[in-house]
Amino acid sequence: MFYPTERDAERMRLALDEARRAPEWGDVPVGCVVALDGEIVGRGANRREIDGDPTAHAEIVALREAASRLGRWNLDGTTLYVTVEPCPMCVGAIWMARVSRVVYGVAEPKTGAVHSQYEMLSDGRLGRHVAAVGGGLEDEARALLQAFFHERREGHAERCESG
Repeated sequence: MFYPTERDAERMRLALDEARRAPEWGDVPVGCVVALDGEIVGRGANRREIDGDPTAHAEIVALREAASRLGRWNLDGTTLYVTVEPCPMCVGAIWMARVSRVVYGVAEPKTGAVHSQYEMLSDGRLGRHVAAVGGGLEDEARALLQAFFHERREGHAERCESG
């Protein structure tokens, strides 16, 4: 069970704000922020659809902004907050960027690589562990996803009925 600090909850709310932007351009509502020493240094929402980029997951977008803003690829000391459990690609980027801690909202049972399908961040074979906890504002993150996919199904049904 996740017991957030007020700071964790505040940053998860910022990640949720990022997630709410993604449907504007047709993307799944996943949002992310990267924090260092009390400051937000990176933000991102899924941008695969608008950018036509399969790697433009919220975590990658936020990591790129954080690295650019800090002027370094090594993000040691940062915490990454994301609304959905990261996939293997994003966990790889998180690990390579040397993020120190990950807080995520809702588990991703199909592709989750932190706790659900894989436990990549705590796998000792990689030589370094990244602290990770799930369940941060889980209900809010789940509600965003459910609303997005419900709306998509409704739109698909309407198109099928009229076509």
